[in-house]
Amino acid sequence: MRFQSFIHLLLIIGLTYAAYLLLLLSAPYLALKPNVEFLLTKQLIYHVKLWRISFYVHVFSSVTLVVAGLFQFSRYILKKYTMIHRISGFIYLITVLLISGPAALVMSFYANGGIPAQISFVLLSGIWLCCTFTAWRFLRKKEYERHGNWMLRSYALTLSAVTLRLYAYLFDVWKVDLNPIDTYILLAWMSWIPNLMIAELMIRKGFVKRIIH
Repeated sequence: MRFQSFIHLLLIIGLTYAAYLLLLLSAPYLALKPNVEFLLTKQLIYHVKLWRISFYVHVFSSVTLVVAGLFQFSRYILKKYTMIHRISGFIYLITVLLISGPAALVMSFYANGGIPAQISFVLLSGIWLCCTFTAWRFLRKKEYERHGNWMLRSYALTLSAVTLRLYAYLFDVWKVDLNPIDTYILLAWMSWIPNLMIAELMIRKGFVKRIIH
């Protein structure tokens, strides 16, 4: 149990740091200018108002989601500070279902890397929305373990924003010899499929059950 608590603590520290990095990466976009970092690759579609609004909404809400999700999988917070769990969960659900999820779906159709990358991000956005909506449905039914399982899947997909950047950094460090388009396509699929597989493994190992009971 102590070892599991230690791993859980490391995970919280890691995700807190990831949220901090996302905040740093998002900060330059506060200028709302088209010639900032990633936007340099989107000059041909920056004028599309729907895409532009979706981009800024998605970027600025990502930090909120990573932080809010942190409070959903702590047994200590669930038992001792139930209100924090509920408020952060409400923020998470509303943000994914009504704000960040729809914005991500719009962005998916304009993703770099062509159709293969676009398919990946459309699937990611759709599955993310479905997992989050299903988590909400089971919450309404007071089926808390199933609610927690679907929230874990949803949060694993939320973290694709983190893992995409992590893999991109590792590709650069390891000097992976691929052309930019192939690299982006690979990153598009790698950013979320392993996350979902890990979430399924955690569910099978009873991760959520141990938190609830």
